[in-house]
Amino acid sequence: MVEIGLFKSRPSFYVYKCISTQCLWITAFAMVYFSESTVVHLSAALLMGLFFQQCGWLAHDFLHHQVFRKRKYGDYAGIYWGNLMQGYSMQWWKNKHNGHHAVPNLHNSSADAQDGDPDIDTMPLLAWSLFQAKQGGDSKVTKFFIEHQAYFYFPILLLARISWLNESFKVSYGIGAATENAALELKMKGLQYPLLEKVGVALHYVWMLAFVSGFGRFSFFHSFTLFMVATCSCGWFLAIVFGLGHNGMATYNAATRPDFWKLQVTTTRNITGGHGIPQAFIDWFCGGLQYQVEHHLFPMLPRHSLKETHKLVESFCKEWKVQYHEADIVVGTREVLQHLDQVAAEFVADFLLDGPTM
Repeated sequence: MVEIGLFKSRPSFYVYKCISTQCLWITAFAMVYFSESTVVHLSAALLMGLFFQQCGWLAHDFLHHQVFRKRKYGDYAGIYWGNLMQGYSMQWWKNKHNGHHAVPNLHNSSADAQDGDPDIDTMPLLAWSLFQAKQGGDSKVTKFFIEHQAYFYFPILLLARISWLNESFKVSYGIGAATENAALELKMKGLQYPLLEKVGVALHYVWMLAFVSGFGRFSFFHSFTLFMVATCSCGWFLAIVFGLGHNGMATYNAATRPDFWKLQVTTTRNITGGHGIPQAFIDWFCGGLQYQVEHHLFPMLPRHSLKETHKLVESFCKEWKVQYHEADIVVGTREVLQHLDQVAAEFVADFLLDGPTM
C-alpha cells in the first residue's frame, strides 16, 4: 500500500473539500442576511447543520494526520474546522476518538472502569448488549430507557451535538472532563494548544450568535429555533453516519476480544448506496466513513485512497474468512434498531427470570 502510494495525500482533493465546505457556511449566512422569509431561514439552519457535519469529516481527516506530514499543521487545521467552525474542542475529540479506535465496541471491564470504547458508553440511555444493560443497575429510569431504546434512538441522536458542545466547552476552559480518562490526560498534560482552543470556541459562539440572530434582526424565539434546527440536524447528520459504522455490530468484553484485525473488522459496518440513494451521494455525505472498515484498519490513510483500499481489504477478509459487513443506509438503520430491540427483549427476559418474586 505504501509502495503504490495509497498513503500519499493529494493536496488538490483537500483544497477542493475545504473550499466547497466553506461555501456551505457562506451560503447559509447569505440566506439569513438577504432574506426575510422564515422558510429560507429554516433552510439556512438546516444547511448550517449540514455544514457542521462536513466540517466534522474534515477535522477528522486532519486530526488523523492524513493530510500533512507535520502533525502540528494537522492540529491547526483541526482547531479551525473543529473549535472555530463547530465549537468542538480538538483535545476533547482526540481523547475520545483515539480511545474508540483502540478498542471499538469493547465494553468497560466494570461500571467504574475507563478501558472500553467511549462511543458505546451510552448508559443509562442505550445498551448495546445484555452485558452492558446489566451493568446499568436497578434504576427504574434505566430500565425504562433500555426497554424502549429503539424508540429513543433517533431523538437521542438529535440532541447529541448539545452534549458534545457542553463537553468541548468544559475541556477548552478547564471546567471539567466527560470521563476519568480525559480528566487524567488533562491533569498530566494539560491542553496542547490552550489559547487556540479557547479562542476558537469563543469565536465560534460569536459568529453563531450573529447567524441565528440574523445580525440582531430576529426575535429570541426565532433565533433559538434556528439554533436548535442547526444543532439537532447536525447531531443527526453526524450520528447517523458513525452510528451506522459500529452500532448493532459485534460487541466484546476484555475476556472475549479477538485480535486487532478481527476486532476492527467485526465491529464495523461499511455503508453503500441503495434504496434509491446513489453511491456518489453516500461518498459525499459520509465523508469517507462509508469505508469505515478500511479507515479503522488504516486510520492515517487519506480519504481519497479508501475506495481502492476497500477492494484489497474485502479480498483479504474473504481469503481469511473474516466477517466483512456492508449495508445501505436504510438496511443498516434497520439493523441498528433491530439490535437495540433485541437487547431490550433480552434484558426484560433476563430481569423477569432473575428479578425478585412477589
